[in-house]
Amino acid sequence: MKYDLGKLGKGRIGVIGDFCLDVYWHADMTKSELSRETPHFPLPIVQERLSPGGAGNVVANLLALKPKKVNAIGVFGADWRGAALKDLLKKGGADISGVVTDPDRVTNTYIKPLRKGYADNVVYEDPRLDFTNYGPLAAATEAKLQKALDAVAKKVDVLCVCDQMPFGCITEAIRERICALGESGLTVIVDSRDRIGLYSNVIVKPNEIEASRVFKGKVKPTDFEKLAKLLDIRTDRPAIVTAGEKGCYVSEDAHVTHVPAYKVTGEIDFCGAGDTFLSCLACATAAGFPLTDAAALACAASAVTIKKLKTTGTATRAELAARLA
Repeated sequence: MKYDLGKLGKGRIGVIGDFCLDVYWHADMTKSELSRETPHFPLPIVQERLSPGGAGNVVANLLALKPKKVNAIGVFGADWRGAALKDLLKKGGADISGVVTDPDRVTNTYIKPLRKGYADNVVYEDPRLDFTNYGPLAAATEAKLQKALDAVAKKVDVLCVCDQMPFGCITEAIRERICALGESGLTVIVDSRDRIGLYSNVIVKPNEIEASRVFKGKVKPTDFEKLAKLLDIRTDRPAIVTAGEKGCYVSEDAHVTHVPAYKVTGEIDFCGAGDTFLSCLACATAAGFPLTDAAALACAASAVTIKKLKTTGTATRAELAARLA
C-alpha cells in the first residue's frame, strides 16, 4: 500500500512525560594504563555523545518526521544536564515553552559507557549510570506543569504521554487532567510502563507484557487480540498492543486488526523502538491517517530504528519511505 508521507507535515503534536538525557561515553581501552593508586584500568573517554532520551526521544523522532509543530512539556532540574537537554530539543526544532524547571529535581539522565579494544567492530556496554528522582513532584511544580499542559493542549491535534518513571512528572493529578482532555475530545496516546491501567478516554499503547499486567496476569501476554479488545473496552477508546516481531494489534470498537511487523535481518537494537512507534503513530494520526494505517507506518518506522545500533535512533521521512518501498 502507498502512503502520502507529505501529509505528515500537517500535524501539531504535544509530548508530556519523563524527559531524559542520554549520554554515551566511548572509551578506547587500548589507551588505558593501570592506575598507580588503585588496581584498576580506567576508561579513557575519547568521545562523548548527548541525545534526548525518554520523552525526549519521542520528540526527536517526531522532529525527524517533520510535522507542523512539536511541543515539549515536562520537568527538568536546574543542572547542566537539564540545560544540555533543553539545548538539544530547542536546536532540533521543538517548542520548549512547556518545560518547567525545578531546582530541587535532577534531570533524568542515563550515562552509557561503551568500551572498545583493538577490534573496532566489538563494542561492550558497561552498566548504566542513572540520575533520576526518588521523591514526588512538589505541589508548586505540579501546578506549573498542569498550567503548561493546558496551554499546549489548546494548540495541538494529538498529545503523547510518556509515563515511565516511578517518581516522574505524570502525577495522579496530571494523569486525571490528561484523561479529562481525552474525554473532552483531544486525541491522546499514552505509553506507560507501569500505570497503563489507570488511564481512560485515551488511546493506550502498551506492549504485551505491560498490557497483561493491567489484568493481573489473568490474560496471557501472548493473547494479543484479547488484550487489545479488553483495553479498548476499558478505556472507551481504541487500544494498540505492540508485540515486537509480530507487529501490533489495533482494537477499535472491540474489532481487532493485526498489523504485521516489517521483516528485519541481521543485528538489531531494540532500544528506543517503542518511542519511534509512538512518535510515528502520533504524527500519522495527527495528519489524518486511519489508526490502522498509522500503526502500519509506526511498524515501518520501528523497523528503521532497530537497525541503528548502540543508539536511540530516529526514522526520517526519507528512511521511512525507503523502508516502505
